[in-house]
Amino acid sequence: MPDAFDQTIISPVFTEERTQTAPLPHWGREAIYRLGQQWWLKTIGITAFMFAFFSAYIYLLRHAFFPVTLMPLTTIDRLVPFQPDWLPVYASLWVYVSLPPGLLKTRRELYYYGAVVGSLCLAGLGIFLLWPTAIPTAEIDWGQFPGFATLKGIDAAGNACPSLHVATAVFSAFWLQRLISEIRAPQQLNYVNWLWCIAIAYSTLATKQHVMLDVMGGTVLGLLAAFLSLRFTRR
Repeated sequence: MPDAFDQTIISPVFTEERTQTAPLPHWGREAIYRLGQQWWLKTIGITAFMFAFFSAYIYLLRHAFFPVTLMPLTTIDRLVPFQPDWLPVYASLWVYVSLPPGLLKTRRELYYYGAVVGSLCLAGLGIFLLWPTAIPTAEIDWGQFPGFATLKGIDAAGNACPSLHVATAVFSAFWLQRLISEIRAPQQLNYVNWLWCIAIAYSTLATKQHVMLDVMGGTVLGLLAAFLSLRFTRR
């Protein structure tokens, strides 16, 4: 039977063995595997897509071909105060919308997804071209908020309805729900998915980038694109 001196030598070894990191669950390994598939195509494709979209978006923002309609405020818009702390959530959209294509495995899936999300954005840009809209000017000194001054310099109060910020978030949420199911991740991850989507939609109101009617229009556009694309995929 080992004495006290022997135990002081042996115990740390057993402690180290007990504290070894547990292996990743199956869904975690599957997610990492998927993220690594076609990574170069995903990196180049997502970057090129965002560059092309923003080029067209900013052009229409600065060159309205028809009279600009000012979107009316609703009771909800008056109830939701300006909350600058929601700016990081608003900006997190660009990470959020990169998750669905990141979890796709094959080129065929990526090409299909790119075509569908591209059609969604083209529909929104077409609406902005034919029916340019803007939100009422908020009585806020944007100079007091450096992050917002940069945002306003890039994304002014035009191209308001439908909110493509909300449309792409809703579209991504439905696709992420499908992909979370495919990798057999726990249901809690899907709760996080939808909470993130809702938070992004709310952030458009809290940062005064959109009004409630813009959010509703973006939700309808995102739902329609998600329903049609996922229904075709199931077939």
